[in-house]
Amino acid sequence: MAFPCVRLCSRHRITGLQVCGYATLSKASKPREESSAGPIFQYVGQNKKPNHKVFVWGFSFTGALGIPSFVVPDSGRKKPRKYQLTPYRLETAEQISSAACGYGFSLIASSTKDVTKLWGMGLNKDAQLGFQRTQDSRHQSYDYVLEPSPVALPLVEPLQTRVVQVACGRAHSLVLTDQEGVFSMGNNSYGQCGRRIVEDEVYSGSHVIHKIEGFSSRVIQVACGQDHSLFLTETGKVYACGWGADGQTGLGHHKVSSSPVEVGGDLTGVEVQQISTYGDCSLAVSTDGQLYGWGNSEYLQLASVTDTTQINSPRHLPLKGCGKVVQAACGGTQVAIINDKGEVFVWGFGILGKGPKLSESSTPEMIPSTLFGKSEFNPSVAVTKIRCGLNHFAAVTDRDELFVWGKNVRGCLGIGKRDDQYFPWRVTVPGQVVDVACGVDHMVALVKSLL
Repeated sequence: MAFPCVRLCSRHRITGLQVCGYATLSKASKPREESSAGPIFQYVGQNKKPNHKVFVWGFSFTGALGIPSFVVPDSGRKKPRKYQLTPYRLETAEQISSAACGYGFSLIASSTKDVTKLWGMGLNKDAQLGFQRTQDSRHQSYDYVLEPSPVALPLVEPLQTRVVQVACGRAHSLVLTDQEGVFSMGNNSYGQCGRRIVEDEVYSGSHVIHKIEGFSSRVIQVACGQDHSLFLTETGKVYACGWGADGQTGLGHHKVSSSPVEVGGDLTGVEVQQISTYGDCSLAVSTDGQLYGWGNSEYLQLASVTDTTQINSPRHLPLKGCGKVVQAACGGTQVAIINDKGEVFVWGFGILGKGPKLSESSTPEMIPSTLFGKSEFNPSVAVTKIRCGLNHFAAVTDRDELFVWGKNVRGCLGIGKRDDQYFPWRVTVPGQVVDVACGVDHMVALVKSLL
């Protein structure tokens, strides 16, 4: 049996062990029995703090991964890399605390108080990444941004304000701050940026970053649908604006709304703790563990309360056998929730995670916990975060592992191949996954690692 090449301090020297490297013995590595197989080595100091890293994967040609050499090869690589099928490290100067994936673009943010705290990469034809000045002219903006580029927010107190969260839609973005409210940028054709709709407005090269007003209290979460926006306040109220043709704003009509309006219906008097949207269906989870939904139901997302394809006002969704809901996510055609036991339930249309035979369900289907790593050796595995892209799911467990399943559009699952994935599959990421953002054809993961 070959031993690792290690150099030991003289007081820890083990007979028969060759030495040519350095390590320290862990304090917790005392042999429990005389027949112990050998020492346990601690290769990282006990006071070592974890490094926070960003990993990206999926379709690269929009620039959404932030790796320029994938799109325009440098001298060391002869061919562009159209698809990155496994997690790839994105170098960032600051610790990233929030990320979001739009339709071909990404936003990443740091909770720093430095002036620069927000970066964008990818498609920018609607200024969804702000004005990105070209090298040739200060009056022109890049339509594609190939590496993380600073986005300047019009903050009153830039050295005192932090970015709390970012969200991305089809061609618009929302940025939530801790002290100065919510800012929007990008396409506002349907009022999704929470400002007056200007007929024939040219978005390419726009300098407009709008501070959204009209909330009764401080906003604590934002969410972008395809062309609409949702806002959650600290008092548990939900506001919406933008495209409402499918009822996705929940405002009781199918028209556009260019300023945030409080959502009523079954949410009247209900305290909401979380909101979710990405396509044209919207969800809200109340503090008492109930689920509410509105918008598109063509794919049975809201089939528990309607046979129609649209609902324009929030309805309470009665979920039998699911327990208390703590988190929800919805994509283009599918819905997922987590209950207070860390169990995952899915319904809707598409690859739902229980094999190729289940492609449609109007009622919640539980995905066996064994598919998230539960076993006799790990009997208490629970899912703590659930996310949806347009056609795929992602889940993070309490063991900080990432699982994905669904349509593997342009390699967006990060599993090393372009085949669709019918069951949850663990993504090999070097470190503990803190959070993940899903797009149409790419993903961004926030990871902490000791190495």
